[in-house]
Amino acid sequence: MQAARCHNLGMLNPNRYFHPEPGTRQIARELYEIAAQFPLVCPHGHVDPRILAENSPFPDPSELLIIPDHYVFRMLYSQGVSLESLGIPRKDGGWTEADRRKIWQIFADHYYLFRGTPSWCWLRQEFADVFEIEERLDSGNAMRLYDRIAAKLAEPEFRPRALFERFRIQVLCTTDAATDDLAHHRKIRESGWGGDVRPTFRPDIVMTLLHPSWRESIGQMEKQTGISIGGYRAYIQALERRREFFKTMGCTCTDHAVLEPYTAELSTQKAEEIFIRALGGHATVEDDRLFTAHMLMEMARMSVADGLVMQLHPGSFRNHNQSVFDRFGPDKGCDIPVSTEYTRNLRALLNKYGNESRFRLVLFTLDESSYSRELAPLAGHYPALRLGPAWWFHDSLEGMMRFRKMVTETAGIYNTVGFNDDTRAFLSIPARHDLSRRVDSNFLAEQVATHVIEKEEAEEMIRDLSYRLVRKTYGFDR
Repeated sequence: MQAARCHNLGMLNPNRYFHPEPGTRQIARELYEIAAQFPLVCPHGHVDPRILAENSPFPDPSELLIIPDHYVFRMLYSQGVSLESLGIPRKDGGWTEADRRKIWQIFADHYYLFRGTPSWCWLRQEFADVFEIEERLDSGNAMRLYDRIAAKLAEPEFRPRALFERFRIQVLCTTDAATDDLAHHRKIRESGWGGDVRPTFRPDIVMTLLHPSWRESIGQMEKQTGISIGGYRAYIQALERRREFFKTMGCTCTDHAVLEPYTAELSTQKAEEIFIRALGGHATVEDDRLFTAHMLMEMARMSVADGLVMQLHPGSFRNHNQSVFDRFGPDKGCDIPVSTEYTRNLRALLNKYGNESRFRLVLFTLDESSYSRELAPLAGHYPALRLGPAWWFHDSLEGMMRFRKMVTETAGIYNTVGFNDDTRAFLSIPARHDLSRRVDSNFLAEQVATHVIEKEEAEEMIRDLSYRLVRKTYGFDR
């Protein structure tokens, strides 16, 4: 009777995602109980710091769970639901649905589309654990559940800072442009609230010569640093000064998104020539590629000097759907993975800085074919290199398990960095970490059951995967 009630009401099975064989499942459950005790450490994500700076009530369920989450609206879009009908703002200010209840109804009508996806896992846990909803969302109960969630959001316990504490978030890192004034971070720090929210230095725009906002961003850096950027040397000096400012605001890492992880060191004269062409509006595609490759080397050099952990996110063809990009702008769920090569592309950077004890590079990928072929062997050799967790389209039950199985034999777990949630959807953070901890518990349980490792070793490893590795890698223990 209880099992039927769980199914009908959509309650979460405590053994979800664990191995079906009873003995292995029991080991996984015991390991998970250890993992679940640890607070959440979030070294990379895209939560807007304004949310925590202002600490205002979340506006409504649709604004909270649908509009900012590209995992959600990209799935609906793939089935013919227009982004306008989901309230996604248009670049030209044109019509989009403003009735949040209508948006929620569309979401409920199509909720079944998420079955078997990581969004299904996350959303079910958000509904159950955050809002204490034990029935499954559908067309018939959509408005009743909307009202129930809206009423919860009006309570003081559902303000962002209260949820931050309830979620047991120990550290939360945001992602911030190199030219960001970090006003929201300053407001958080000056508020007296004890939440640890840190910026991350992301210089993509100021490093990409052909970006439409490159020249404007250079002008912003001039004003912020007081350095007249008329050439390459001044540009480097301004970047170093911006990194210093970010560090004063608690920053511990940088983040870089590139299509290919190509690295190459240019002479100062060659870098100067390219930079001057860019200032004049004459940079070529090849200039842009070479300059980005060179600047990745420069970012590594700066990290050796100032201690900021360097994160590299290659292999995403950004804004693949031109029509969606033209109407709605970037980050609308149409970034698609490409095949990515690492061994040759990273050789220049790793040969120069990969043996440096003061340098840490965390490498992510969307190309699963590179896990065992390139990434695990590289991380299993270079002291400075660590592998970030399964990212984006692979931060799923099977994707995380494939990552562990393909990487661990060569690199072990100690050349990986635990988990990060990489999300804008604030309320999904606990569910994402919980899924990762369950997958890691399950992976280690299988190793215990097949006598690869002993139970006490697995217990130590789950502590490291859930908490210790991420704090050590990103310097939160310093």
